Amino acid sequence: MIEVTVRTRNGAYPVLIGNGLLQGLPKLLTEHVTAERFAVISDDNVAPLYGEELLEAAHAVGLDSRLFTFPAGEASKTRKTWSILTDDLLEAGFGRDSCIIAVGGGVTTDIAGFVAATFLRGVPVVQVPTSYLAMIDASVGGKTGVDAKAGKNLVGAFHPPALVVADPQSLATLPREERAEGLVEAFKHGAILDEAYFEQLNETVVALLDADTKLSEEAVCRSVKLKAAVVSEDELESGYRQILNFGHTLGHALEAASGYRLGHGKAVALGMVLEAELGERLGVTDPGTRERLEVSLKGLLGPTSNTPNPAESIRFLASDKKVRAGKPRVVLLKKIGQVDPGDRWSYELPEEMLEGVFAAVLGVL
Repeated sequence: MIEVTVRTRNGAYPVLIGNGLLQGLPKLLTEHVTAERFAVISDDNVAPLYGEELLEAAHAVGLDSRLFTFPAGEASKTRKTWSILTDDLLEAGFGRDSCIIAVGGGVTTDIAGFVAATFLRGVPVVQVPTSYLAMIDASVGGKTGVDAKAGKNLVGAFHPPALVVADPQSLATLPREERAEGLVEAFKHGAILDEAYFEQLNETVVALLDADTKLSEEAVCRSVKLKAAVVSEDELESGYRQILNFGHTLGHALEAASGYRLGHGKAVALGMVLEAELGERLGVTDPGTRERLEVSLKGLLGPTSNTPNPAESIRFLASDKKVRAGKPRVVLLKKIGQVDPGDRWSYELPEEMLEGVFAAVLGVL
């Protein structure tokens, strides 16, 4: 087991990473969390795989726990689902001495975390990610929330977990395409912080897509360490943490414009290539950076089809949560492995250039 510490305003929490950790989860709960009751939240795809098993294991050691589920998919990441889960917890008599256990992928991580952040003004949450996306990104950092009609992740709260338990063995139960989309965030970490890691991912991508347990554990550890260092320096995204949004400004716009039919990983991958193209046109990003990203992400995901209309995507930029003084902001690379500091780690998005940037990228991806 490898332990990575994430520091917050109010202390710190451990991220535990290791193959086979899920089998010992009840013991880890008793060691790291003080609670009388545990509410396990999972979607209806993951619950039969891990949620029910966790419930049985918790009951076996005397932990009072109950399973709550919701329909799988981004379409469930809404205030309606949050409301249903919250009402179900209240009806079941859960109180301030409760703890939420989020078991699943990025949607579960976000929505269960938001339930924990707001239920009775906040109860602890333990994140148990079962996908690359959730292990590498969503479970670490304390961001929680739901989507709104105006865009992605626009309603939420910062609510650091009490504990994160990542077991890479669970990746084997995912469809290969979902593993590919989750690995986009690992490539993003390499692109913004660590060129050697970026190249290592290129060299091992086939094994990672096959959920090789050793290499998956290594990749999850590396990404978590990189993200933990950023989050520990700037928990509330007042400056430096913005670098983690590379690819997300334009990616989230594409995702929202598609009605969330375009997967998050594919949307962010397109966003990374778009933002690299923009950076090169502005003279901020080294020439050839966009091509390196494009080759790597094409090798990971294959070609992306059915992308939304650029004009519709651009319309969603106005509601991006990184808007400052009414203007969308974008993170730009200096080169692979290094973000350009810009103005507090981002640049005002030159909207007049977007049509040409979209045309240059979406025509070949």
